[in-house]
Formats: sequence, structure tokens, C-alpha cells
Amino acid sequence: MKTIPRLIAAIELMLVFPAVLFMAALFARSIQPVKYQPAHIAQQIVDWYAARPHVGLWILLIAFPMIVLATGVAWLAREWRRDQYLRNSMITLLALCRSEWSALLVAVSTSIAAVILAIVALHMITN
Repeated sequence: MKTIPRLIAAIELMLVFPAVLFMAALFARSIQPVKYQPAHIAQQIVDWYAARPHVGLWILLIAFPMIVLATGVAWLAREWRRDQYLRNSMITLLALCRSEWSALLVAVSTSIAAVILAIVALHMITN
């Protein structure tokens, strides 16, 4: 019965990856001049997203993380209510990592999606 949580975790990681790549590119291009690597590659990634706002912004930076956030919160809330073992596992981080790694991956993906959405929202508000 662990197949569904693993599938959810894998899908969430795939959906949040483009936004993580974009945020990492933003960071990488800001730490050194663009004429040097890896800032040059990072600038190309940022330019690709900027050239395709419907895909880059609306789908990869907003829609996908929103899907991850919604499904992650729903799945974690359902499992929290249904699964006493998960509640007990959350008390000890080691037990969580060892026995419920799928839940940990869903929680991490959900958290990443929330942070990315907050960054995108702040950026949109300030522009």
C-alpha cells in the first residue's frame, strides 16, 4: 500500500523541479558576473523562462507549485488523520526518515512549492 504515496511523492518532485531550477538559476546568476560559468548558464535559463511567460511563469512557476501545494496539503492532512503511525513517526525525525520517507518527500515538495509561490507572489506584487 506504499505505492500510492511513493507515486505522489515522485509526481510532486517532478512538478516542483522546474520552479526549483528557476530559483537556483536566479541565485547562481546573482553570485558572480554573467560572463563566467555557472552564471552564464543560469542567465540562459532565466532568459528562457522570461521569453515564455505563459509557460515559464504561469505554468512552471505558479500552476505546478500550486498543484503540489494543494495535493500535498490534502494528502498530508488525510494521512495525519488516518495514520496513527505517521503521527507517532513525526515525533522522531529519525523514525520519519526511516519509516515514512514518502510522507517526508511529500512534505518537502509541499514546503518548496509554498516557498516558491511566496517568492513569485512577492515578485509580482513589487513589479
